[in-house]
Amino acid sequence: MKFVRTEDSRFEGLQDYDFAPQYLTVGQGAAALRMHYVDEGPRQAAPVLMLHGEPTWSYLYRHMIPLFTAAGHRAVAPDLIGFGRSDKPTQRSDYSYQSHVDWLADWLVQMDLQRITLICQDWGGLLGLRLLAMMPDRFARLVVANTALPTGDQPMSEAFKSWRAYSQAADPFNAGRIVYGGTISKLTEAEVAAYNAPFPDETYLAGARQFPMLVPDNPDDPAAQPNRDAWQVLRGLDLPVLTAFGAEDKVMAGIDGVFQKLMPGASGQPHVLFPAAGHFLQEDVGPELARKTLAFIADT
Repeated sequence: MKFVRTEDSRFEGLQDYDFAPQYLTVGQGAAALRMHYVDEGPRQAAPVLMLHGEPTWSYLYRHMIPLFTAAGHRAVAPDLIGFGRSDKPTQRSDYSYQSHVDWLADWLVQMDLQRITLICQDWGGLLGLRLLAMMPDRFARLVVANTALPTGDQPMSEAFKSWRAYSQAADPFNAGRIVYGGTISKLTEAEVAAYNAPFPDETYLAGARQFPMLVPDNPDDPAAQPNRDAWQVLRGLDLPVLTAFGAEDKVMAGIDGVFQKLMPGASGQPHVLFPAAGHFLQEDVGPELARKTLAFIADT
């Protein structure tokens, strides 16, 4: 497998992101890849695991990580393969929904995280919810933020179709500007540059280009049945579930209600719809989301 590795110099001096880089190898042999993650706070504490999506990286959680560690929690945020400081296979055919699940599962098992509070947004949910279904005993609670677990049995929204078409046609693919467009508060130029830092040129963008094409959009998609199987597990779990969505996210509008209806542990929880937040609510209301999560942990 051919891959590229973004130069460390591109990550130097990023404001509010001075976390020490950590790495594990996932996969084996010629398919082995280096995966980066942030790991802050006391190692013996129960972890808050934060999973990012498309086209972001652990930088997305920079305003939340310090709040968790200040409260005594271990804060862990990996970069998915193809993103951030993690290795980036250069062929789009190397990326599949299942390969992302496998890479992340390998990392999680090696980390041996237990008693996890999972915060998952965008593709962080499409992957994190699969891990929860695979290894439910590792998880203590779930925070679902602007994400879904699609099975291809329902038609995709026009907003998603528009995004997917844009992701394939955009030239250049400007990750920072995409995040900018998915927020209400808007990013500074330095923050836009930080989201572009992992991607010096198109060679590094195979994963970001491919992600939108991997969302199951028909019942026969390769990921459709595994996601249905995951939902069968999720419907039977009693771990506490909190939904925290941005009201201005047009792609994910109404999906919080799906989790509230289908996951037993969502009953009676203080679900929140942030009125001034878009798809990347970590940018719009990151500290508020962290505080809601801390209260959720304390109460469950």
